[in-house]
Amino acid sequence: MTVRCDVSAVALQVAAAGDASSQRWPLDDNRGDVETTLVCAMLTNVRTPSRRGTSRAARLTALPLSALLLVLGGCAASTLPQPSGAATATTAGSGAATPRPALASTPTGAAAGYDTLGVEPDQGLGVVYQAIAGAQHSIDLVMYELEDSTAVSDLVQAERRGVTVRVILDQAYAKSENQAAYAALLEGGVAVHWSSTQVDITHQKTLIVDAREALIMTGNLTSQYYATTRDFVVEDTDPVDVAAIGAVFDADFASSPVTPSAGDDLVWSPGSEPALAAIIQGARRQLLVENEEMSDPEIVAALEAAAKRGVDVEVCMTDSSSWSSEFDALVHAGVRVVTYAANASLYIHAKVIVADPGTSTEKAFVGSENFSSTSLDLNRELGIVLDGSAIDGQVAAVLEGDISGATAWSAS
Repeated sequence: MTVRCDVSAVALQVAAAGDASSQRWPLDDNRGDVETTLVCAMLTNVRTPSRRGTSRAARLTALPLSALLLVLGGCAASTLPQPSGAATATTAGSGAATPRPALASTPTGAAAGYDTLGVEPDQGLGVVYQAIAGAQHSIDLVMYELEDSTAVSDLVQAERRGVTVRVILDQAYAKSENQAAYAALLEGGVAVHWSSTQVDITHQKTLIVDAREALIMTGNLTSQYYATTRDFVVEDTDPVDVAAIGAVFDADFASSPVTPSAGDDLVWSPGSEPALAAIIQGARRQLLVENEEMSDPEIVAALEAAAKRGVDVEVCMTDSSSWSSEFDALVHAGVRVVTYAANASLYIHAKVIVADPGTSTEKAFVGSENFSSTSLDLNRELGIVLDGSAIDGQVAAVLEGDISGATAWSAS
């Protein structure tokens, strides 16, 4: 297995409208027709933030109309709060292009030098922009929610320079969020399809470049969340994995039935629950977990069983009354559950498991799967198992830092 994940800082622009019924939109930059089409479409795309399978508390401070007009005019900017230790996100006016710094890798394998980890919000989404900009032949993107005008513009520019660009966007639950990007991509000549009807929700988040590397993400390309959301990006260059991801893309692009191949390290939904439960069940000493949801009975039971057999289990999430009964059950079983408030400067959106970090049996999972029956059994999702990779320790270090800054859950 060859896994690499590059990181770089990226400047961000975030704007939010006033009341609870107002839609959210990114204003990353303004670069001609593509940007104008996308932003104008987003301005008319009114929606509410709730969505099944991907719950998210409202986390952005509303701006008064006067401030919003200043942002739109490029005369004012605001920066969302950062978690402790995170790189500060730069906010640019709508007329300023998003900076694209040179790709910066953080090696963790002394000899190989290819195992690195992209961590948001600390290091931003530069790896995605750089991957699109560096494509020479083809780009295949699957995204649950695409509300990043920089990414959309880059995809159109890639198509215009001769790269074959194909995009799948979810229509089952995020169609309204994706409508503006869909229209801009279509106008720009990109082959964009709504998600396959063979699955419930397409919650997968992957980018294949030149059929030689795949970015496997826990987060959406939604720029307003980049500055505050914990997510990870892994670049997988294992040819068996990349071919397997590409084969599923081809089938889903055509809305045809497919039985995904696990490749060397892949975990697909529908049907990912056994693989994730196996990681939990195989832990001997320690389990570190972050997820956005906690409702799947089998996963909850596996975590409880691990704690009862003496494994040190720690779960870090954003606080939500939706999972209070599950949190209580986990705590009573001996699991340490810690949470961040819904309005905290760090939102836990990542979907990761680290088993036995720092030991010969260490293993990590990074992917799009939430711990819900819908996500594990019905959706199109994709994650990767990093078995003894140098990335495992970096993921564990991030989770340990998040856990140390969270508040212990008090069971009733």
